[in-house]
Amino acid sequence: MKTRRSGILLHLTSLPSPFGIGDLGPGAHAFADFLSASGQSLWQVLPLTPTTSICGNSPYSSPSAFAGNELLVSPELMVRDGFLQPSHLDEAGDVQEGRTDYDAASRCKLNLIDTAFERFRDQDRWQISFQAFCAENGFWLEDYALYTALKRELDGAPWNAWPPEIRDRAPEALAYWKEHLADRILREKFAQFVFFGQWLALKAYCNQKSIQIVGDAPIYVSTDSSDVWANQEIFRLGEARQPIHVAGVPPDYFSATGQLWGNPIYDWDALRKQHFSWWILRLGFYMKLFDMIRLDHFRGFVGFWQVPFGEETAVNGEWVEAPAWEFFATLFRRFPFVPIIAEDLGVITPDVREIMSHYGFPGMKVLLFGFEGNVAENPYAPHNMVQNSVIYTGTHDNNTARGWYRQNAGEQERRKLARYLGHSVDECSVACEFVRLALMSVSNTAVIPMQDLLGLCEDARMNVPSVAHGNWEWRLKRQQVTPELAGWLLETVRLYGRA
Repeated sequence: MKTRRSGILLHLTSLPSPFGIGDLGPGAHAFADFLSASGQSLWQVLPLTPTTSICGNSPYSSPSAFAGNELLVSPELMVRDGFLQPSHLDEAGDVQEGRTDYDAASRCKLNLIDTAFERFRDQDRWQISFQAFCAENGFWLEDYALYTALKRELDGAPWNAWPPEIRDRAPEALAYWKEHLADRILREKFAQFVFFGQWLALKAYCNQKSIQIVGDAPIYVSTDSSDVWANQEIFRLGEARQPIHVAGVPPDYFSATGQLWGNPIYDWDALRKQHFSWWILRLGFYMKLFDMIRLDHFRGFVGFWQVPFGEETAVNGEWVEAPAWEFFATLFRRFPFVPIIAEDLGVITPDVREIMSHYGFPGMKVLLFGFEGNVAENPYAPHNMVQNSVIYTGTHDNNTARGWYRQNAGEQERRKLARYLGHSVDECSVACEFVRLALMSVSNTAVIPMQDLLGLCEDARMNVPSVAHGNWEWRLKRQQVTPELAGWLLETVRLYGRA
């Protein structure tokens, strides 16, 4: 983690594919080839977990902290591996190039997985590897498959609205439904078997090209998730199994009323009594999937903002201390080396800095924040960077650099940027200038969102925090990834010692 290097931030849903959404197929492997050709050694992705339309398709609001998103499964690879015949793809076609169509992708992908499952059941050649997968992942897979099958059976109702005997996991009720829904449970396990087979193959392909994967670990999980249903004792829930308090952050750069995420708060006392076993299992699982782990909202491991359930904004919350020292000591006793990037954006207190310094966790620096206020003292200005950090032009929550210049930067910020660079800048050149600033910085690691590498406008933005719908839809077009772009990036990273 002390090597000088660079990489690209691009989520899998944003890849080109003929199925309305990016996936783990040829488009992902072609992007790995582009990264290799352009001298990059990192590919950062967003969470791989399932998404739902009711949560705006956000990868940060998932029914599981472990499962893979079926929409990312590649039909083309299912044909290659024998789960499907080529003729099964005849009806598939790209719904809208440049945007993700989650509804169309769901209809296409889920039907194809159903077809593959029927073929899988009739053949013996996958059974040994399938059984091994189920045994290795049983600690989360059993609950997830049952939860997903029950959701389907009960018309999508959240688990805390299920009949009490299922909601409260009465053993006899669980045994009955496992038998009653055995076929559907098997289908859910099969989908996960295919997903993780394809993901690990992609990771191996990247690693062979000296590209490491940076994965994303959201600190919180959704109330309506298999994780909360199966582990109710480690969350602060009331008698009706609704959260007593929910997670968020106070007013900040992104929102004047804060961000009300709505996730249930952990019962850290209960976690401590279990030696943080749920978190240890989760991070150990992620270490198999990724080469580095970005811990989202790292501040919440030290102290978290809790808001009473039912509030409409995050304003009326309070900070509560978490057992960070004990948690990380337990984690590192189990895993002597955990390659963590701490997402430390926002107001960070000395106790958070102390934990990061003690364990050597690099924090994040965002250049789009660097020209606010007094630039001389701004911690995100390039001259104030530190080596043990990861510099970004922007994150998935920011506007693109060009969009920032057009929509968010005031006249003063534009003037400061021009004075800092020593020459004029406009919306056509600003993204390239930010990419160069990031790559020439002293930060050991630089990560560039693909949208900024391409100099795209605000319509390529991935997410607007606190906006429920219309996010996570931008997709890369095949013709945007060119040998000329790879050559320019390779020359630039060589110049700045990151190739």
